[in-house]
Amino acid sequence: MEEKTAPMPWPRPFTSALNRREMILVLLYIPIHLLVLQAILAGLVEKGSVTEPAADLLYYLVGFLYMVLSGFGFLRRDFDALADAPFLCIREIMRSYLLMLGCNLLLGLLLLLLPEAENPNNAHIIEVAQQDTRMMKAAVIYLAPVVEEMLFRAGIFGLLRRKSRLAAYLVSTVGFALLHVAPYAMIQPLYWFFILQYIPASLLLAHCYERTNSIWCSIFFHMLVNGVSLSALNAVG
Repeated sequence: MEEKTAPMPWPRPFTSALNRREMILVLLYIPIHLLVLQAILAGLVEKGSVTEPAADLLYYLVGFLYMVLSGFGFLRRDFDALADAPFLCIREIMRSYLLMLGCNLLLGLLLLLLPEAENPNNAHIIEVAQQDTRMMKAAVIYLAPVVEEMLFRAGIFGLLRRKSRLAAYLVSTVGFALLHVAPYAMIQPLYWFFILQYIPASLLLAHCYERTNSIWCSIFFHMLVNGVSLSALNAVG
């Protein structure tokens, strides 16, 4: 009599992890991403050496290549988890996206109470997309999700998750939100309120990664969010 294979548990036990070498390389890129590369490219834009769309594309292209080279083994390992249960992973991505839409609807109502202001990160994306839509799409939809998921979910969340699940969610969520708002809020304090807009997506990206045990699921979820958001911003802009 043939033995029946036990069904795959869902959500899966969280075992996805960068190895020591991969973790060090990924975390070392954080100051380069947040400070060094931004400063270099901002200087080139100011001098007129590159356009803003080209600078944004280069910013994420450098990060994308770095993450692929430094974390190729991790990306390959985590792809197996996606390939083992593709339909369950797709279901988790869509579930997370719908939850994010509901949270964003409630937050949108809350932000209506603020003095009239526009999300500065969104305003930057609209402005740059009007200059070169193809470059902006490549940067925002295809490159940025890989870079940011490797940094905030595989890196920060993955490192802290080994010690404290609460700390992993808290630090990765706040860090991700600050990445999108802090450069503008340092100039205009009112913009700090827009951190709220990034909290639901950041929490659900980490949750999706944790439940599916594959960084690819949070990457594809992130691509979906950015793709729909960019289309909506272009339509409004």
